[in-house]
Amino acid sequence: MTGQIYAENLNIGYSANSVLAKISNFNVESGDIVSIIGKSGIGKTTFLKTIANLVKPLGGNLTVSGRSPQRIRGRIGYIPQKLGLLKHDTVYGNVLQGAICHESIWRSVFGFHESKVIDKVNESIEIMNLKEKIHEPVKRLSGGQQRRVAIARTIAQNPKIILADEFMSELDDETANNVWSVMHEYVKANSITLLIVEHNLERARQAQRCFKMTNQKDSSFSILEEIK
Repeated sequence: MTGQIYAENLNIGYSANSVLAKISNFNVESGDIVSIIGKSGIGKTTFLKTIANLVKPLGGNLTVSGRSPQRIRGRIGYIPQKLGLLKHDTVYGNVLQGAICHESIWRSVFGFHESKVIDKVNESIEIMNLKEKIHEPVKRLSGGQQRRVAIARTIAQNPKIILADEFMSELDDETANNVWSVMHEYVKANSITLLIVEHNLERARQAQRCFKMTNQKDSSFSILEEIK
């Protein structure tokens, strides 16, 4: 029986002639909080993008909730390192981008949003303690607040899985720990699977399970192993 995210003999990268990493076995259950550490450029981000169906696998087996990633629409929330926020738009406008993923294209384009979508946006903003900033342009917010907006946008999407790629890397320790605490509390309360790439080993160790991606000796690719 495979978990919510399952990879076996998975090859990842951007060219079939140049495999970046090989994942022999990776099995994450629903509700798990898992971290991945490793040096820059080794394949951590590429692995997240492959799970999120932003990069196609080069070979092997990868399933999300028992299906291939391209068949999981709206179930995966992805927070990139640079957050991907619309800096000139408001907090509300950014969070709305997450909530509309389950609407029809017609409603999304013309702005005739269902009441349940609006309610989800407001709820997500309130969870992240951003209610007083709801009409504030994102470019005027602090780094910690912007990361809260990115989390709120993902929450509004109502995903079963959240993939977060070093999105706390530019924060001071106090702010990063605060953002991590909010994220941790939310995913545990809602049984969401969280997979986070993290450069800070101490913070990575707060996850239930921690994996390390390392270069394979005498090989051009890296491998992923769990740290016990």
